[in-house]
Amino acid sequence: GSVLLFGSCSILLNVFQIGYSTILIHCKSSVEIVFPSVGILFICTQAYFLWHHSKDCIQVQHNFTRCGLMLTIATNLLLWLLAVTNDTLHMEIESQLREVEQRFAGKAPSSHPHWCNETTLCTCPNTTICKVFQKGYILLYPFNTEYCLVCSSVLYVMWKNVGRRISHHHTPHTKPKFKLQGVVFGPLLGTSAVIIGACVFMMYQIQATSLVPSRQVFVIYYSYYIVLLPLMSVGAVIGTIIHALEKKELDTLKNPTRSLDVVLLMGAALGQIGMSYFSIVALVATDPRDRLNSLALSYSVLLIFQNITQNVFVIDGLHRQRLTPPGKEEDTKEEQNREANSQRRVSVLELGQEIRKASLSYIQIYSHLSWKRRVLREISFFLVLCNIILWIMPTFGAHPLFENGMERSFYGYSTWFVIVNFGLPLGVFYRMHSVGGLLEVYVTA
Repeated sequence: GSVLLFGSCSILLNVFQIGYSTILIHCKSSVEIVFPSVGILFICTQAYFLWHHSKDCIQVQHNFTRCGLMLTIATNLLLWLLAVTNDTLHMEIESQLREVEQRFAGKAPSSHPHWCNETTLCTCPNTTICKVFQKGYILLYPFNTEYCLVCSSVLYVMWKNVGRRISHHHTPHTKPKFKLQGVVFGPLLGTSAVIIGACVFMMYQIQATSLVPSRQVFVIYYSYYIVLLPLMSVGAVIGTIIHALEKKELDTLKNPTRSLDVVLLMGAALGQIGMSYFSIVALVATDPRDRLNSLALSYSVLLIFQNITQNVFVIDGLHRQRLTPPGKEEDTKEEQNREANSQRRVSVLELGQEIRKASLSYIQIYSHLSWKRRVLREISFFLVLCNIILWIMPTFGAHPLFENGMERSFYGYSTWFVIVNFGLPLGVFYRMHSVGGLLEVYVTA
């Protein structure tokens, strides 16, 4: 599913790039039109291949298959590296902003000959279609890097499964399905975090993308994170302590999927940790006593701590064995399905009575769960919703580390652009992957 989602966004990104380069064909190379066209073919072919063969354990031509998969992984990593370091369009936009600022200041735009000769001459004309292509390209840019990372992960699993044989006596482990039972406070707190985060995100998008962004919007953005991140960290620490108090045994059986999940969680967390580290260095070296700088510094420190505590909680939860036998779980599911089918046949007059029965049943299930399982489910569900909003905000354009200008002025435009483009897709991937891990912790609690 994620391959198709990010693949579709990457195709749309390439379409915008082709349209943008076509409008500026007088100053753009034809390679900038051919390359995204070939990229669309590659994305479509790869998405089709992964959709139909990602779960196959290939038993023929082992060396040839491994070589092809490794070549495709290398291609995706090269495309990811190219996307991280390619700042051509962003430099053109920066050039336009500099020219506007110089005009407002009453200076001639030719005071920077390097910018005029290379980028200012190739700027987007004042037409709606060009602005749409430009804005769409910038908005979808993180999805392309995300697509490369997701495909590399899936291809690596396929590479590990080449030649793998599953025993006939092996009974597959049936995972319990997601059911919203036994949780009350987690959904309430998580929904509140999502609603407040959506409001902060909309305010940020309106004000921070203007020509002169207000400092107040950055204060609101950082304040939201400074309140939310400690709550998430405390929840993860409490969940880890409860895992230690539980009587569940550790699942020590070899599980390639779980091992990959752990590696991806730890590796993807390095993106946000790396950005936060470089941000801390820049802020401490400049003026940490400034209000905005102190908020950004607190944000970076709390983000590192939250990533570490959440990783410990999720990884510990993934290695815990289930208490409920799979057979009983399936029996209870069949009974619930029969009850659900019978409830669909009730008349309108019995609707109120059925709602009352359902509420009493939910309260009964909630009260019968042990307090440890209840707390684990509440924490897991709360963290799921928090990670969803923390995934949405940077994915759809909230990048304060790049737009506040503090770190950018310290490291320089190109250097900080590479750092952010390296860490941002990994951070988005981390939030998305954490949701999957937390849901598994929730359903197995």
